[in-house]
Amino acid sequence: MTLLVSESATQKMKEGLVLEDGYVFKEEIHFTVLKTSLFFSGDGFTVYDSKGQLVFRVDSYGPDTTKDELVLMDPNGRCLLTVRRKRPSLHQRWEGFKGERVDGDKPIFSVKRASIIGRSRTSVTVEVYDSPGEEYHIEGCFSQRCCTVINAVKEPMAEISRKVDPTTCVMLGKEVFSLSVKPGFDAAFAMGFVLILDQINGDSYFDNDATSEPTVHPTTED
Repeated sequence: MTLLVSESATQKMKEGLVLEDGYVFKEEIHFTVLKTSLFFSGDGFTVYDSKGQLVFRVDSYGPDTTKDELVLMDPNGRCLLTVRRKRPSLHQRWEGFKGERVDGDKPIFSVKRASIIGRSRTSVTVEVYDSPGEEYHIEGCFSQRCCTVINAVKEPMAEISRKVDPTTCVMLGKEVFSLSVKPGFDAAFAMGFVLILDQINGDSYFDNDATSEPTVHPTTED
């Protein structure tokens, strides 16, 4: 990986929650995200930098594995972030834990749909615990790989977009897409959003032709 920031520089320029200084960069960085097949065990996500080096991976994402808890790992298999679905929840709330979650750990952030009614294209909010005033909104259409993460003052921190083959100028399928992360924003934090969006939105949640809502108990509290 390139463009790593020193610890002192990171403290000066970091934007928001930092899971690990090594994933905060001094320039905007672009990743290629590959979502592997959901029909085989051991699949999930692999993420590469502009030089083709593996940066993140998510394994055991197939139908035989629970999807209520996902683990983001570095190339060596070290756990960077655990995201876990909170049940029950009207808003399909997910919570993030630094490193490998164990019983008793407290989450460091949560992601949820802002509304349980309708299909707003700007309906996902992120709350960072123990950091008053730090929050994010995710706008756009994840199923079409077109989303922007903005902070509380409407500045873009990360973007998800369709990827175009530079040699043919052909847009690739939705299983391959780009994740761009702004300077000072933790790339692991941003990738955590991708895992959660993939789960709470699915491939059809934001589509215009979507017809069904998740079923939840009307008296359940978030």
